[in-house]
Amino acid sequence: MGSIFSAIGSAINSVISAIASVIMAIVGGIITVIVTIIYFIEDIICCRCCGSRRRTRTRTTSTRRWGRRY
Repeated sequence: MGSIFSAIGSAINSVISAIASVIMAIVGGIITVIVTIIYFIEDIICCRCCGSRRRTRTRTTSTRRWGRRY
């Protein structure tokens, strides 16, 4: 009789573990998407604020071969 209850308990434990694994995978995927969107927005904001202006200035005043400026 004890082995029957043990088998039922193991089955319930397996089902709960499988459901928990699926929920953890879904939550992990959602968090990954949210973090990626935040990083993307942060890259756009930083590029517009300070990245593009400084880069264009250094490119226009850079010297190439023999000291010529282009």
